[in-house]
Amino acid sequence: MKTLGSLLIAALFATLTFAAWAYLNRPTREPPWPARIQGFAFSPFRANEDPTHLEMPTDEEIDGDLALLEGKVNAVRTYSVDGTLADVPELAEKHELNIALGAWLDSHRDKNEEQMKTVIELAEAHQNVVRVLIGNEVLLRGDLPLEELEKYLDRARAALGQPVGTAETWNTWLAHPELAQHVDFIGVHLLPYWEGVAVDRAVDYSLSQFKRLQQTFPHKQVVIAEIGWPSRGRTRESAVASDANEALFLRRFLYRAHKEQVVYYVMEAFDQPWKAHMEGAVGSYWGVYDVNRRPKFEFTAPIVRVPEWHLLAAVSVAVALVVLGLLYLNSSSLRNRGRSFLAVVVYAIATIAVWVFYDFTQQYMTVSSIIAGVLLLLGMLGVILVLLAEAHEWAEAHWVEYRRRLGVPILAGNTRSPKVSIHVPAYNEPPAMLIETLDALARLDYGDFEVLVIDNNTRDESVWRPVEAHCARLGTRFRFFHVAPLAGFKAGALNYALARTAADAEIVAVIDSDYVVDPRWLCDLTPVFQDQRIAIVQAPQDYRDADQSAFKAMCYAEYRGFFHIGMITRNERNAIIQHGTMTMVRRAQLESCRWAEWCITEDAELGLRIFEAGFDATYVPVSYGRGLMPDTFIDFKKQRFRWAYGAMQILKSHARTLFMEGGPLSAGQRYHFIAGWMPWIADGVNLLFNLAALGWSCAMVWAPGKVDPPLVMYSVLPLSLFTFKLAKLVHLYRVRVGANLRQTLAAAIAGLGLTHTIGTAAVKGLLTRSEPFFRTPKRGRTAGLAHALAAAREEILMTIGLTFSAWAVAHTALPDTEGPDLFAWIVVLLVQSVPYASSLVVSLMSAFPLPARLLGTRYRAMAGSGREAEADPAGG
Repeated sequence: MKTLGSLLIAALFATLTFAAWAYLNRPTREPPWPARIQGFAFSPFRANEDPTHLEMPTDEEIDGDLALLEGKVNAVRTYSVDGTLADVPELAEKHELNIALGAWLDSHRDKNEEQMKTVIELAEAHQNVVRVLIGNEVLLRGDLPLEELEKYLDRARAALGQPVGTAETWNTWLAHPELAQHVDFIGVHLLPYWEGVAVDRAVDYSLSQFKRLQQTFPHKQVVIAEIGWPSRGRTRESAVASDANEALFLRRFLYRAHKEQVVYYVMEAFDQPWKAHMEGAVGSYWGVYDVNRRPKFEFTAPIVRVPEWHLLAAVSVAVALVVLGLLYLNSSSLRNRGRSFLAVVVYAIATIAVWVFYDFTQQYMTVSSIIAGVLLLLGMLGVILVLLAEAHEWAEAHWVEYRRRLGVPILAGNTRSPKVSIHVPAYNEPPAMLIETLDALARLDYGDFEVLVIDNNTRDESVWRPVEAHCARLGTRFRFFHVAPLAGFKAGALNYALARTAADAEIVAVIDSDYVVDPRWLCDLTPVFQDQRIAIVQAPQDYRDADQSAFKAMCYAEYRGFFHIGMITRNERNAIIQHGTMTMVRRAQLESCRWAEWCITEDAELGLRIFEAGFDATYVPVSYGRGLMPDTFIDFKKQRFRWAYGAMQILKSHARTLFMEGGPLSAGQRYHFIAGWMPWIADGVNLLFNLAALGWSCAMVWAPGKVDPPLVMYSVLPLSLFTFKLAKLVHLYRVRVGANLRQTLAAAIAGLGLTHTIGTAAVKGLLTRSEPFFRTPKRGRTAGLAHALAAAREEILMTIGLTFSAWAVAHTALPDTEGPDLFAWIVVLLVQSVPYASSLVVSLMSAFPLPARLLGTRYRAMAGSGREAEADPAGG
């Protein structure tokens, strides 16, 4: 039944995906392209040619282009007579094409003189030169003063019999009406894309400006020297560049131009990739034909946005089916709602990914575009992997029918109680706190156990002597060791204890020095070891001081997510993270593996090696002991830094086992260890992204005319990941952790506040070999305001940098860069500042003794989750 349900869900969403592609690509009927049009702007450059580098087309190439246009157009308009472009009039004669001959003018006066001389000679020599354009947007670019341009025009008019004019935008003509006295016709450029006009209004808008010029200059003919729409490029306000919009605009315009007897030159015949470094990427895509001389859209058939949509839809469905099949593996307990949720996410991601890849492959490739595209595709792949992992955990945390490996497997009739050796590592711990821990161990309701306290490297004798004396009072089963010097940090202390463990002890249990354990701990959990494959029994970390302050209540809310969501889903595939407190390990496997003194998260590393040895672990989501949380934000950060850095050490050391098929780990174990740490790697990438974002934004502010905002796809990636993870947290904290709205918000802020720390740890962990072990201090003093600000100084600087960058980008952007790209980039900068601002909030919370009741200290009991939901963090 589950297989049938999965197939039906996959088929349903495949159908919906095809339907969505079909709806977005439904044909639009527009007037057909005329058999013959008035004129084309003509630049005969090929993909490897660039006039700015004097790389000119050959006469054969020009002749081939004119032959392609023969019979399709009355005239072509040129812009320059440099090199072989001077041969266009002669070559066009045999194809019966008229020429609007152009002379290129700029600030180089000597070259202007050459252009003027050649244009006059060609116009006098060739009867197919029907008009001459002296200069192209000279005033718009500011290359020459008005008076100098007028002199060039007057010279040409005096020398030639053909009409002479110049080409400028409509608003430039209105700004300089006196220029009309020096021309025979008004050459106007009507390019509504650059003005951000939506394509549906663009033809009416263009013709309204055309008529406005006719009314302004009633005694001059108005010729549209350029009119067109790009097939690719940035969205500018409401103007979207696409093949379909280019076809729609031009086919509508040509219909109106024929009815109203307008003289025009369509911009342009062929795509010109060389223009990208002058006008941005959009400069390459104004042609009706691409650079390979193929039509870019249908001339008579209905317009379809993406003609290849059938193939793209099929590919997106195929990719989605493969990914969905992998996610459905070993997910027999997942309800149909969970499977449907995964289907929605997977089909959406696959469709977007296929579209982005397709869109990338349609552009003309340059070194910069290839680099940018590869970075985009790699970033997209990383975001997709994290999103899929987050979605899978979300589904398995909420929409399951049963848990195969969850619960407290007390074995009925069991009478055997194997000896347990409890190891308590300590370094410079407050004596009263450690004595409280030992007193709780003395109250254990279990017959055969010993306690080894290993105080390593504490220098102050007054700290460890009271503990030593208390162990003596508790009896012979409590043994105390003070060792100095002792290498290896906590792992070294635990290995020292292991060597001194009682010979008849079969199980080793480890707790931190601040944990007060439940008397039933050993009695309830040792029976699990009757299963000879079980090597680890893990109970959750829990805390008893969440009622002391709002800061600790916030930290407690953040901790709960992992132990009540992540560990439960990992346990289903025998892939839990072993943590170094409230853990029990079979001695034989521990002695075989030992604690890794090279890794600062020796507990998680040991658990992975035990899995690699072929043994199992189980997680019991019942609190059997409660410890103390960090007292300050800086300690909270250092603890998380150690966890993230250690995870990267493990990932590097065990890479072969984790990433290679056929090893000792199951596919589910490899998946959870990689997917579980992937969000931390993503935080590291996000840190690098933010640094790059600051650099890019500074460049935008410094040179707003040269540096555009990143494409909207670069902005969508971090925004989508941030939004998805936040939605997941809010939902699961409410339904699986039993948190109220305030606690959920507190957990989100606390988690976001650690993003920079985790990102830094991930980058360092991947690039360096080791970091010192940091012990989390307990029962320390609350930090003051100055310390709180210092603890978040890096995050404060990043908050200021990102928010100021957003403000500066918004206030220095040029009008022609406004659009979704700019807006999305500003939003990204503001959203990316949220985690850094959250760090400041959490740090300030640690500095002020706000009461825990502001957030609440009790959590709702969740049905079927066991005693772990008896949610009084104060231990009541």
